[in-house]
Amino acid sequence: MSQCRGRIGEGSVKQMHWFILTYLLLLALPCTGFLPNFWSRVLTLSWDSHTHQFITEQAILNVTLETLRSTENLQGTHAEEWTRLGRGFWRAVGEVVKSNAAMDFLSSTRSDPVYHFDSERVDSAMGMLRQFWAQTLLSVQAKEYQSARRSLGQLFHSLQDFYSHSNWVEMGQRSIYLHLMQPEEPAFPVAEEGTPTCMECFSLTCRNNLLPKLTKTRQDSQLLTTGYFSTFPPKPEGKCSHGGILDSSRYMGAKGGINKDSTSPVFSPHHYLHVEAATLATEATLTVLRDLRDTVGHKSFLRLFSVKQVPALVFVMDTTGSMFEEITAARLRAYSIIQRRANSPAQPSTFILVPFHDPAVGPVYETDDPDQFMQHMENLIALGGGDEPEMCLSAVLLALTHSPPLSEIFVFTDASPKDAHLFDAVKALALEKQSKVTFLLTEDPTYIRESRGRRRRKRKKKRSVETLPADRFSLYSALSSLSGGMTVFTTNSDIHKVSAIVEDNTAADKVTLLHVDSAQELMSSHFFRVDSSVKTVTLHVTGILIESILTNPSDQSQSLLDEQGSLAQMEQFEGLYRISLLPPVQSGQWKLHTRSDGHLAFNVIGGSSVDFLYYFATVTNETHPGLARVEGSPVAGASAFLVLAVTGLAPDEEASFSHVTLLGAEGENLQQVWLNTSSSSAPSFPVEELVGWVASVPRVPFCVRLTGQDSRGNRLERVSTEMVQPTHVQIQVLSAPRLVPGHSTVVKFDILNHGPARLFALTADDDCGYLHTRGPHRFYVAEQQSFRGQVDLHTPATAQAGATATLTLTVQALDSSASNYAVAYLTVVPADPDTSPPSCSAAVQQSACPPTCNESSWSVYLVVSDRGRSGLAAIQLQKGEGILTLPHSFHPTHDSLGEARPGSNKQHQHHHKARLQKGDPPLNVSEWALGSTQPLWVRYTSSCCSAQAELLVWDVAGNMKRCHLSSGQQRHLRDKSPESNGSEGITLTAVYLLLLVLLWSL
Repeated sequence: MSQCRGRIGEGSVKQMHWFILTYLLLLALPCTGFLPNFWSRVLTLSWDSHTHQFITEQAILNVTLETLRSTENLQGTHAEEWTRLGRGFWRAVGEVVKSNAAMDFLSSTRSDPVYHFDSERVDSAMGMLRQFWAQTLLSVQAKEYQSARRSLGQLFHSLQDFYSHSNWVEMGQRSIYLHLMQPEEPAFPVAEEGTPTCMECFSLTCRNNLLPKLTKTRQDSQLLTTGYFSTFPPKPEGKCSHGGILDSSRYMGAKGGINKDSTSPVFSPHHYLHVEAATLATEATLTVLRDLRDTVGHKSFLRLFSVKQVPALVFVMDTTGSMFEEITAARLRAYSIIQRRANSPAQPSTFILVPFHDPAVGPVYETDDPDQFMQHMENLIALGGGDEPEMCLSAVLLALTHSPPLSEIFVFTDASPKDAHLFDAVKALALEKQSKVTFLLTEDPTYIRESRGRRRRKRKKKRSVETLPADRFSLYSALSSLSGGMTVFTTNSDIHKVSAIVEDNTAADKVTLLHVDSAQELMSSHFFRVDSSVKTVTLHVTGILIESILTNPSDQSQSLLDEQGSLAQMEQFEGLYRISLLPPVQSGQWKLHTRSDGHLAFNVIGGSSVDFLYYFATVTNETHPGLARVEGSPVAGASAFLVLAVTGLAPDEEASFSHVTLLGAEGENLQQVWLNTSSSSAPSFPVEELVGWVASVPRVPFCVRLTGQDSRGNRLERVSTEMVQPTHVQIQVLSAPRLVPGHSTVVKFDILNHGPARLFALTADDDCGYLHTRGPHRFYVAEQQSFRGQVDLHTPATAQAGATATLTLTVQALDSSASNYAVAYLTVVPADPDTSPPSCSAAVQQSACPPTCNESSWSVYLVVSDRGRSGLAAIQLQKGEGILTLPHSFHPTHDSLGEARPGSNKQHQHHHKARLQKGDPPLNVSEWALGSTQPLWVRYTSSCCSAQAELLVWDVAGNMKRCHLSSGQQRHLRDKSPESNGSEGITLTAVYLLLLVLLWSL
C-alpha cells in the first residue's frame, strides 16, 4: 500500500484558506444521511466516521475476495490478492460509490425521504429498495454491468441510511432487519402519523430521547420510526427529528434528533451509536452482495466488478470490397492473440466485432468465447462499396456502447466517415468510458498518394482523377487524439505488421508512460521515466521519421534508424515505428530525440500493474457536505478538486506520490497540483485516495501525469492519456428513470452557462432508437444562469426487460467551441415486476439427534413455493453435508441460473427423485411436469454430525430465498410473511406432506 507524502507550498496555503471559508459556509447548510464520502469527514471534523464510500468499498472488496478464493482456491494473503484485482475493478467500485453518493447530490433524490428512510416513509423506502434489487438482477442477467452498478449503488445508499436514520439500533437490535429486502421475514410496525416518538432534547447529545415503546426497554410492542428532516414533509408534533446543527426541524417539538450519521455530536445527536449503526449497515451491504453473487453466479459477479479485467478485444471492421487485406490482417492478429494467451490470465474476457459499410452497420457480435469470436471473424466478407464515405462513426458508437470501460477499440477502414454528425456522441462516450479509439487507415487501391495527407481517386470508367480533401480523416485523428489512441496511415501490404499495435495495447498490466501528439516538423525531444515496477517498454511512433536517437538514463545513445544497438530494437512499417527496449530495462529517465517530416505521435507503454484513476470534483452546497464528481468536462478557469486512486501496488512496494502535472496537447507543462492523502480508508485498505486542489482549471485541453517515487528512490510517472476538454458549459442529467415497455419516459436535464450569454444547441442520441427527437434543440442561456430542458423517449412494447438504452446528450455553443456531454444508462423494467422471493417452510422433522452424532441421522421435509407470479426456477444445496431429495423426475432443458448448468455429472436422474449435494450447481425446476407455479416438497437428510444446512431457492424473476435448516427443528415453522401469519396454510401443507411421506415410504 502506498505511503503518500504531502507537501506544503503556495497551493497548500491557498487550499487551507479555501477550506476554512468553505467550512464556515457549510455550517449554514443542511445535512442528512451517512456522510457521502471521504471529504465529508473533513468538513464535519469527524475523522473516524464511517461513510457511504467506506462501507461500500470495504463490503465489495471483502465479498470479491471471498468469491475469488472459492472459485480459484487461492492461497495467500489479502495484500497479495489486492494487486491482482486490476484497475478495472477499482473503476467498477468507483462507479458504485459514485451512484451511492449521487443520491445525496442529485436534486431529484437528495431531499426525497423515500430514498433515505426519512420522515417515517419506511414502507415506500422498502418498496424502492426492492425495485433497485430487481433492476440490478435484470441488468446483470442481461450483461448490462454499468447499469447494474448504478442501481446497486442506489440500493446501498438507501439500505445503509436505514440503520443511521431509524431507531433500529436503539431498539436493541444487533442483527440486520431482514424484512427490508425479504418481505416474507417478520416485519416491525411503523409508528403512525399521530403517534409521538420522541421527547424533548436540549443538548447536542440526545440520550434517551426516544419514547420507551421505541427502544429496547419495551420488547413486547416496539415500533419503528425514522427522523424527520428539514421542512419537507412537515414534521408532526412529537415526532423525532433527524437532528444535528444542519437540520432545521430540530427546533420543532420534539426538539433534538436521532441520526447516527457521524461521530460528531454537532451533526449527529446519537453519535455514540454511530459505530453500531455502521456495523449493521456494513453487514446488510455484505448480505446483499452475497445474495447477488449466489443468484447470478460467481462468474457473472466477478464480471460485474471487472475483476482482473484484461482489455477487451474490440474490432470495428469496414467490409467494403477494398478491405480484403485488412480483414485478413485483423483475422490473423486476433488468432495470434487468442492462441498466445490461451488458458492464461492475459486472455481477453470480452470479444466484440462490429462490421460496417454503407448503409448497413452491425450487427454487434459480442461474446466471451474466443472460438466463437474467431468464427465471426471468419464469416467476414469484403463485398460491395462504391462511394468513398462509409458509416464508420455509427459502428464506433456501437462498439463503445457494448464494450466495457477502459477498452481499446481498433477501427480498420480506408474510407472517411459519412456520419460526421455522430462525432460529438462518439467523443462523449469515449471520454465517459475512458476508452481509447485507434484507427488503422489503409490505402484504397482506387487512390493514389500525392503529397502528405492528400489523395486522388481514380475513376476507372472515365480514367479521370478526383481530388479528395486533405482533411477527410480529421475526425478520426481528433477522436484518437482526445481518447488517447492513435491514427496510423499505412498500406495494404503493411497492415498485418502494423496490426501488432493491437497486441501491444491489449496486453494485461499495461500502463502509459508517455503520450504526445507533436505538431513540430523539425526536431523535438521527449522524455519518459521507467521505475522498478516496469518490466517491458514498447514505443509506438506514427508519422515519418528522418532521425531518431534514443538515450538511456546512463547517457548511452542509439540511432534507431541507422544501427542495431544494445538499447532497443525498432521495426519500421509504413506509417508506424514499433520500438522495443531490450531487457533488462534500466530505471530512470529515457529520452527520444527525433527529426520528422510532418506530424508525429508518440505512445510509450510499459508492463506494470501500478496505475491510477482520477476524477474532478467540487464541494456541494446543497443538503449534504461532500465532494460531488464533475459530470463531463470541468469548467475552464474554475476551481476544483482532483481526486486520484493509485492501483496495483505490490504489498511490499512503498511508493510515495507528491504531485500531478497537467500536460498540454504537445506534452508541455501547464500546471502542477500538489497531493495530500484523503484518509478515506482504513490503514489496511489497498487503495488510498489522493486529493489535490486545482485553483484554476486550464483553458486548453490537457491530460494528467502522476509523479511519485518508488521504493528504490526512482521517480515514478504514469500518464492518463485521454484529453480533458475544459469548457464553459455544463449539462447535468437530473434523473435516469426506468423504461417501461409500451410507455413514454421523460429525462430532464439542466444546462449551466458559466460564460457570457449565448445560444446553445443540444443533440440527443440513444443506441436503441427510443428518442422522439434527436435534435438539435436550440435555446438561449443568460450569463451565469441555467436552463432546464427534457428529452422524451418511448419504449416499444417489445422491449426486453433488462436491456439498457445508452442516452448521450451533448451541448454546443453556437458562437464558440464550448461544449460538454452527459451519458445516462436507462434500464428497461417490467411494468409490474415480481419482487417477492420464494418461501420454504419446514413441515415435518424425522428423528432427533442423540448425543453421539455418528450413530444417527436427521431429516426434515419442506414445502417450497413461489409467492410471486414468476414460478419456481431453481434450487441448490449451498451448505450442509447431507442429501437433498426431490421426489420428481427431472429433465434438464437449459441453463438454470447464471453460469450454472443443470445436468452435470454430479446430478443423478431417477424415475421418482432427484438428489442434490453441496457443490452441485442449481437444479432447474422451472419446467417440471408438476408446474413451476405449484408448491414443491423436498426432503433433506444428514448425519447428526452435520447439524446445519442452507438451501437456496430462486424464482424465474431472479428473487432468491435462503432456507436455513437445523437438526434442532422440532416444530412446524410458520410462514413469516408480514401480510399474514399463514398458520392455516402451513397446517394444511403439513397434513398434505404427511400423506405424501406415507405414500413415498410405501
